[in-house]
Amino acid sequence: MMKSKADEEDYWNSSKYNAFTFDDADDELSALKETKKAVNRIGPLLAEDDEEEWERVSWSGEPVGSISWSVKEMAASNQRADREPAFPKISTETPSLSKSQSGISLSSLFKGKPKGGNLQTFNDVLGDSSLRLYTPELRKPKSEYKDLVSDWSAEETVQRLQQGKGVTLEKFRSLQDKLLLLDLAVAAHDGNAITAVLIYLKRTLCKEVLFRELESRQTALRHFIHYLTESREQRLLLELLRALGRTEEAALLQYKDYKNIADENKRRDFLKSCLSLQFGAEDGNHVQDHYTLLERQIIIEAADRKAEREGKLEVFQKFPRKASILHMPLITTLYYCCFYHYNEPEGTFSSPLNVRQTFKISEKQYFTTALAARAKLKNWADVDAMFNSRNWLGFSKKKSPLSFQRVVDILQKNSAPTRVLQEYVGLVSDAELRIGLAQKHKCHDIVINTYRDMKDRQQLAEYRKKVERGSAEERKIDELLSNQQIRWKN
Repeated sequence: MMKSKADEEDYWNSSKYNAFTFDDADDELSALKETKKAVNRIGPLLAEDDEEEWERVSWSGEPVGSISWSVKEMAASNQRADREPAFPKISTETPSLSKSQSGISLSSLFKGKPKGGNLQTFNDVLGDSSLRLYTPELRKPKSEYKDLVSDWSAEETVQRLQQGKGVTLEKFRSLQDKLLLLDLAVAAHDGNAITAVLIYLKRTLCKEVLFRELESRQTALRHFIHYLTESREQRLLLELLRALGRTEEAALLQYKDYKNIADENKRRDFLKSCLSLQFGAEDGNHVQDHYTLLERQIIIEAADRKAEREGKLEVFQKFPRKASILHMPLITTLYYCCFYHYNEPEGTFSSPLNVRQTFKISEKQYFTTALAARAKLKNWADVDAMFNSRNWLGFSKKKSPLSFQRVVDILQKNSAPTRVLQEYVGLVSDAELRIGLAQKHKCHDIVINTYRDMKDRQQLAEYRKKVERGSAEERKIDELLSNQQIRWKN
């Protein structure tokens, strides 16, 4: 059936949009209704142009209702039933038409009616609010993505590094651009920016070029050395120091690797190999002493472990060793030798005198260590012998490289008895200090004799009140106070 010319002109000249007025309800519902009306108008037009019957087909192209289509639909339904959990899933996605329900022919879709069955018409689908499709969110304006643009100049890149913003350094490809970026970062006095640029240069430049350029940029060089130290890239740091001619620093850095070697024999061999490195004079002596000390400790440890196991020495039974001597400092090794090997001849490795001579330990340091070790053992005979000295006339006199106040402190820390403390408190030269130490350690005879020598009757009488009544100290004070031959000053 042919349409009249007037009907065609009315259709093509018609519009769903009206002139704007303030009374219009310009919302989504009215727009949707207009769309439905327009679609409904298309149906009759298509029906008039196309009188033949359209066949419904599935997505695979097979006729809906055929045997093969029914078999496939049944198999697909069984698979879905097996996969689905006991409880229904809650989907947050926008509903869409499933394939199993997509047997709608194009003609019926636009005609607004199905050929048969219970399929929904296009108008019904469009009217269902649960199946509405919404337009995706529009892309943000390009101006809002300005911070992601990578074509920044070197100055702008450094400024962004200072501000903590993201930048890409890959655009700086030439050596000149990379060095300009580094110089600008150094000029900005920003350590984080300098380090960031240095990491990029380390990744993109060969070592020879990087080392050569850093040599003339001392600030950047210091930052790079610090970065390699903190990140523990020791191999690259050693190469850098050697390339710069800083052999002493490289040697010390390599020497510090001994801390990572636990086995004493391997550590000894490593220290021996370090002796050939280019140390300074003082550092070289230190490394030599370290190697000699460890070698001696290995010998002493092996001998003492055997003696302790066999029970040959009484000192190991009375005072069992609490730890190994290996890897101990020099003074700790000396204390150990003074404690367990004090009377050994000087020719043995474990002799304290041999240790003192080998490592050039000062007399004061040796005396302090030996005194503490012998006092710990409560060997007061050895302690007393350490102070005895004879002058050229043959007279014996107590002498110490330490002040006797320090001697008293060491003896007191090792729980020396009062009779021992009293002997050395009396050797303190300063009278006031001697009185203070004597009162602190309850050496009453020292206090009484000092007040007598000072001819201070009042202080002596005052001190009488502090001693125990009827004691020997009280009787001695009474005898001194009644002595008419003493010329008291008060």
